[in-house]
Amino acid sequence: MSWSQPAQAASSHLIENRWDDAVAARLSAPQLLLYRSNLLGSDKRITNYGGGNTSAKLPGKDPLTGQEVEVLWVKGSGGDLGTMKLDGFATLYMEKFRALERFYQGPASDTVLVPLYAHCTFDLNPRAASIDTPLHGLVDRAHVDHMHPDALIAIAASADSRALTKEIFGDEIGWLPWVRPGYELGLRLREFVRANPRARGVVLEAHGLFTWADTSKACYENTLDIINRATAWLHERSRGQKPFGSITASPLSAERRREVAAAIMPLIRGAISSNSRKVGHFEDSEAVLEFVGGEKLAPLAALGTSCPDHFLRTKIWPLVLPFDAARESVDQLAARVRPGIEQYRERYASYYERCKREGSPKMRDPNPVVYLVPGVGMFTFATDKATARIAGEFYINAINVMRGAASVSTYRGLPEQEAFDIEYWDLEEAKLQRMPKPKPLAGRVALITGGAGGIGLASARRLMDEGSCIVLCDIDRDALAAAEGSLKKQYGSDVVSTCWVDVTREDAVSNGFREGAWKFGGLDICVSNAGIASASPVEETSLATWQKNMDILSTGYFLIARQAFQLFKSQAIGGSIVFIGSKNALAASPGAAAYCTAKAAELHLARCLALEGAPIGIRVNVVNPDAVLRGSRIWQGEWAQQRAAQYKTSVDELEAIYRERSLLKRSVYPEDVAEAVFFLASESSAKSTGNIINVDAGNAAAFTR
Repeated sequence: MSWSQPAQAASSHLIENRWDDAVAARLSAPQLLLYRSNLLGSDKRITNYGGGNTSAKLPGKDPLTGQEVEVLWVKGSGGDLGTMKLDGFATLYMEKFRALERFYQGPASDTVLVPLYAHCTFDLNPRAASIDTPLHGLVDRAHVDHMHPDALIAIAASADSRALTKEIFGDEIGWLPWVRPGYELGLRLREFVRANPRARGVVLEAHGLFTWADTSKACYENTLDIINRATAWLHERSRGQKPFGSITASPLSAERRREVAAAIMPLIRGAISSNSRKVGHFEDSEAVLEFVGGEKLAPLAALGTSCPDHFLRTKIWPLVLPFDAARESVDQLAARVRPGIEQYRERYASYYERCKREGSPKMRDPNPVVYLVPGVGMFTFATDKATARIAGEFYINAINVMRGAASVSTYRGLPEQEAFDIEYWDLEEAKLQRMPKPKPLAGRVALITGGAGGIGLASARRLMDEGSCIVLCDIDRDALAAAEGSLKKQYGSDVVSTCWVDVTREDAVSNGFREGAWKFGGLDICVSNAGIASASPVEETSLATWQKNMDILSTGYFLIARQAFQLFKSQAIGGSIVFIGSKNALAASPGAAAYCTAKAAELHLARCLALEGAPIGIRVNVVNPDAVLRGSRIWQGEWAQQRAAQYKTSVDELEAIYRERSLLKRSVYPEDVAEAVFFLASESSAKSTGNIINVDAGNAAAFTR
């Protein structure tokens, strides 16, 4: 949301009250808390993904005594308000929680207190309580919301934060100076509430908003009212302001921005993925382009973010890559990538050395998360696509905060030492250590041609099961759309991208790889699977049929591999190419000279590429399937009829014939081929290149040795 655009009416920024009394009437007290939480968390103007928390103090029956007790329901550690379920709340006996105060011995007590929250658990609830639990439990109000709305954080991050809060809200909303989240802040909140019984909430400097009420509905409406009042006030006060200064870098066209992103993101990815692979996200929304194009970009970015939720996702500062799009080439921008990242690492290491304390965790990944390019937009990188996208959303929140604060006052980032103490908090470190072990292909990106067919789609699912993002390419638009819908339903929208590609056309192939580069930041795995099949006696084989087989199965595989090599080289972190060959590449079949010859050329191309790729870490291997009928579009056309005629049988009997001719007497399915693809794409085969895996249930004529 942008407060600096007077053409928009203030009402367009305001949040609609979506509470439905008819729905609420059917819900229990805990369900009402969940309903409120989901409403608040589903609107990014109220709080960011995973940010904020809600609570309610509700009666509950003690499972041991049967007596009614007071129970604190509060969003548990690591949850997201917009999508959480009831099991996302931690539940604590209030009597036991209040008793913990005797363990408090000053601001550093959280290390002792947080582990004790588990001893207050009600009804054996396994959901861990978060560090913000005292901010709810110590406030003597039935319902409490803690949100991170951009409008309120803009006030909270202003140099005149306290005065602005008073100007906007009078005595209805209080103000507290910055205190790190935890038990100490909970005590400060309790003291404020007791001293100001008529207050409806409080602004926490550099942090966010706390509000409360006696019912769940009243708390929801109170939260919305406070946010909307701040939003309207900021909108009015910021009219005509230029918080980012004059525009010094006008945005390139949308197409050109993507071209630049596709060229630069693999360079960034290669520079930061030496220890663990990263996935990128590109954002060029209006808010981002306004910020990166402003003359104050560099000084504002250098101040860092304010709200703890922001910098835990984005690091304390972004990396600005200078670029004069009107006068400079992409090559000039590219030349700044590695030096810029190196300088950032040095700055981050200095920050760590200045701020570390005795017992601080070791320095974590010093690479930037957020990259800002004038005229182009923002790149964010993380260990998976969703985290990279969310990091971008958080930095947009930070941009909105800077815009609002700089429009009505002076923006201030969180003090460096305070930022470090949160980033390297032992409790934050413990949270990171509890994260599940990443899947084998986490951080990897795979491009699959012929992706909407049986083998292609099965390979996509197998790689995605192990954590990979997928760029699915196919020439059949309808099949591609159906495959996209199926994969997104199963795996989510973040990790799937599709692109129409005719592998015989250089421009289409380039476009497919460009799509993958700007959507995910680069590529690690290329599965070349586009296929065709034909059968006819040689004297009846037309030149057009011969050429079509060569164009798709030989030239097409060359074009895909050439483009993959170019992208892998730009990243300089290696890569894996897997060709889907055929038994026919090794064992000829009568009446299929065009197909067999093209497949043999494909196989030998893979051997040549393995030689070229090895010195730079590019592995090239082949999977040779045979008779994969189920799910295959090739076998749905003339090829099946032609092979049935060759074997003097019906199409329906083909699978049985192929099964019985195999040594193992077993049918081969797309999932079997996909298993071999996963092996060759993964680190399990890191020492294999130039190899062939036959997935044909056994065919002596196709033995490789």
